[in-house]
Amino acid sequence: MTTYNTLLVEYPEPGIAVVTLNRPERLNAMSMELIEEYHACLTAFEDDRKSRVVILTGAGRGFCSGTDLKSRSSEGRSKSNISAQSRSQRRIADVVQHMRRIPQPIIGAINGVAAGGGFSFSMACDIRIAAESARFICSFINIGISSGDVGSSYFLPRLLGLSRAADLLYTGRPMEAEEALRVGYVSKVVPDGETLDAAMDIARTMLGKSPFGLRMTKEVLNLSIDAPSLESQLYLENRTQTLAVNTGDMQIAIEAFHEKRLAVFPPEEDVQ
Repeated sequence: MTTYNTLLVEYPEPGIAVVTLNRPERLNAMSMELIEEYHACLTAFEDDRKSRVVILTGAGRGFCSGTDLKSRSSEGRSKSNISAQSRSQRRIADVVQHMRRIPQPIIGAINGVAAGGGFSFSMACDIRIAAESARFICSFINIGISSGDVGSSYFLPRLLGLSRAADLLYTGRPMEAEEALRVGYVSKVVPDGETLDAAMDIARTMLGKSPFGLRMTKEVLNLSIDAPSLESQLYLENRTQTLAVNTGDMQIAIEAFHEKRLAVFPPEEDVQ
């Protein structure tokens, strides 16, 4: 099992992986070391069929406060560093695409502030559970740069609609947990300290579903966001259902339904 300096990766139950951003002294701010380790962690999940659901959370009292401005400040911002800055910018931004690319659904257990890139990390999750003290802030505009960063201008209008997204992106104001629930950004708000338990409950529900069906559902949802037409999306769904019917999972699920019990699916083999 790989160990990291800035992440904790744990497997509390079979099929469930919990990834914890682990820089609590900096509210889990994103250093380049954290970014590289998170990429490595996500790469490991790409071919991991034993981990069927991933939960993302933060250590301590915050989820992720965005870019570590102290470390970025020490790197300097002179014109001679534009090439290096561009590379690091792309590497950070690629994380959210990597999160969407892994086959496992990701549940964000937002245990505190999610600002800047941390807000974008939460946007890239499939489901979000927020603690009562959670706050979501598109803080880029507050530090003299564009609010379009780390996928925010892509995800937020699709999640909230253009007007609400513009409100948050233009003003850099915080969205409290209560508002996030009201506008549908999070599925549930729970007392502080209970986000991981709530996320685990959802993950356990997912484990009762077809492993192949779960992965394919994430795939069709990803592609539906930018589907050029209903016809193209129906084609993708039809292809997926034809494949799913032939995995054997459907028969297992139907038998469990008729017998009024939870379905138990055999573990998938890791892809070599």
